Amino acid sequence: MTTPYKRIVLKLSGEALLGDCDYGIDPDYIKRIGAEIAELSRMQIEVAMVIGGGNIFRGAGLAAAGMDRVTADHMGMLATVLNSLAMQDALEQLGVNCRVMSAIRMNQVCEDYIRRRAVRHLQKGRVVIFAAGTGNPFVTTDSAASQRAVEIGADVMLKATRVDGVYDKDPERFEDAKKFSRITYDEVLLNGLAVMDATAIVMCRDHDLRLQVFNLNNPGDLLRAANGEHVGTVVERK
Repeated sequence: MTTPYKRIVLKLSGEALLGDCDYGIDPDYIKRIGAEIAELSRMQIEVAMVIGGGNIFRGAGLAAAGMDRVTADHMGMLATVLNSLAMQDALEQLGVNCRVMSAIRMNQVCEDYIRRRAVRHLQKGRVVIFAAGTGNPFVTTDSAASQRAVEIGADVMLKATRVDGVYDKDPERFEDAKKFSRITYDEVLLNGLAVMDATAIVMCRDHDLRLQVFNLNNPGDLLRAANGEHVGTVVERK
């Protein structure tokens, strides 16, 4: 089967792994996500992932509560490693070869992130999960996902959220929120839309990386987006 994308980066928030749980990881939900990723792999689409850590720790929130920001961010990075290992396990149980590559050195549990090695894993059909952000505090996992996507030459970044695209205001709070089918990066920045942080948006714009925002809670939307269908909102340079 011919697909429009050869290599994708999937960005998941840590909260996406909560499922019906209040904290941590919902095993049934992560298996459902893993099954869709496994299907992409069978379609010979090279899949890389970045998963946040908000279901366990959120560095910015801990810092707001009085914790040292650098310490809090390092804790958040470690939370992303936990989520990445959980996703790796779910994929391997489905027969998918997977590698977790961390920006923080922890050789006993995962590989160090090396760009050329990551690309080689993808070329061999392995799913690669980039953990620990960029390894630096004050940098979000959205920015890390954008950077990794540019570094490995991804064709598109698919950002999974709780809503079905980009809106002019929070659709969970405002019934009259307007959904955008397509929007430019400059419009996102100008209007301060909550898609990703500004650093991530600028990196996508400057490297002409296509971004597609969709609802992960709609089974099959990930497969449709990866097949080039217009699901959710497409963010482009112009």
